[in-house]
Amino acid sequence: MPTHTAARYDRPAILLHWATALLVVAMWLIAQGWGFLPHGTPVRHNLQSLHVSLGLLLILVLAARIAWRAVLGRPAPPAEPGLTGLAARAMHLGLYALLLVVVVLGVCYRWADQTPLSLFGLFTLPDPVGFAKSQLHVIAPLHEWVANTILALAFLHAAAALFHRYALRDGVLGRMLPGAR
Repeated sequence: MPTHTAARYDRPAILLHWATALLVVAMWLIAQGWGFLPHGTPVRHNLQSLHVSLGLLLILVLAARIAWRAVLGRPAPPAEPGLTGLAARAMHLGLYALLLVVVVLGVCYRWADQTPLSLFGLFTLPDPVGFAKSQLHVIAPLHEWVANTILALAFLHAAAALFHRYALRDGVLGRMLPGAR
């Protein structure tokens, strides 16, 4: 028996949430995949270019999510007292913060690599700051660490949603599922 049923997110918020999840997982998998390829190969270069283009799309999706939430708000969160509610708020805030950090690091990484950002070859964004190639040894591991942390937190976020769905049966997951009632 459900303990509570919370209001649903609207369709644009749901779409932006799942677009974020899909982009993050796709970029992580792509980055893992090119690690098995020799440096300088066309396939590795194409995977890296795809990763960058998807990263630029992620920036647009995050900007849209933040703007949508700032203007229209979000449904009231489920009543979760104490540490559970605090953990839920910390998870959401942490994921937003780390997503912003990882895209900034990704942009800095590309520019430190002396490569302009390109969105599927449609346009390029040159480095306005003048990053040095020597900064790669700092930026690259940070970008990778933050990306791995996002994936781990997203896994915990999904596990908590499934716990709500199947153990607590409280409708929390249904708030963000497309077409769910």
